[in-house]
Amino acid sequence: MPNKPKVLVTGSSGLIGGVLIRACSDAYEFSGLDMAKPDSAPDIPTLVTDVAELDAILPAFEGVDAVVHLAADPNMHGEWDTVLHNNFITTYNVFEAAKRAGVKRVVYASSNHAVGMWELEGPSGRIREGDYSGLEPGGFKMIDNTVQIRPDGYYGIGKAFGEATGAYYSDNFGLEVACLRIGTVSRDDDPKANVRMKATWLSHRDAAHLIERCLAVEGLKFEIFYGVSDNTWRFWDIEHAKNYLGYSPQDNAQDHWPEG
Repeated sequence: MPNKPKVLVTGSSGLIGGVLIRACSDAYEFSGLDMAKPDSAPDIPTLVTDVAELDAILPAFEGVDAVVHLAADPNMHGEWDTVLHNNFITTYNVFEAAKRAGVKRVVYASSNHAVGMWELEGPSGRIREGDYSGLEPGGFKMIDNTVQIRPDGYYGIGKAFGEATGAYYSDNFGLEVACLRIGTVSRDDDPKANVRMKATWLSHRDAAHLIERCLAVEGLKFEIFYGVSDNTWRFWDIEHAKNYLGYSPQDNAQDHWPEG
């Protein structure tokens, strides 16, 4: 495919980075930015440096059409010092570097933990524990892209900061920003690790498809979408992603559980 769009993936050696690059390499020319490049990392040109060092990462953004920002400390229980370095500072640096280089679009890997406290209340609080008594799938108000930010830890605060930073760079510098409140992506792509995953699982192919739609959709300014498969018992709304992006998830966690 000639003249493929050039996409920089931060955290390119991580789980979601690898999933995306393997699934979409025919459509996009990928490069990477990471703190390390293990042997198992995708075979793409990669700048290895500390993403918290702004001057060091600037060369990776030159000539890039879009950025998928995945680099972060993924520990939802992370302490303040590591979250500050690996999530706050790196996220600011990515948006600032994108602005300086004239990058058109950033797809930001936010998290459900930016609004994690909502999940503990009402039907979702029961569903996450596997209690479905008196409930019908989809028969309750879901947590959508308009709810108030309610982080459930420093990690969630960092993700909310990233969403706010994306909104700022969109409003003030014209950067196109898609924020993905990602659910649970497992390395083995199996949603049976715990009952919560019946609601929160995002399969590998749905993750790659969702990010690809964020890269491809026209007319984007600033939007928030939930990254979750079409699970029977999901409590996050994906209608916005379906309607705006054309997101069409293929997987359902319920299909993988023994009782169906």
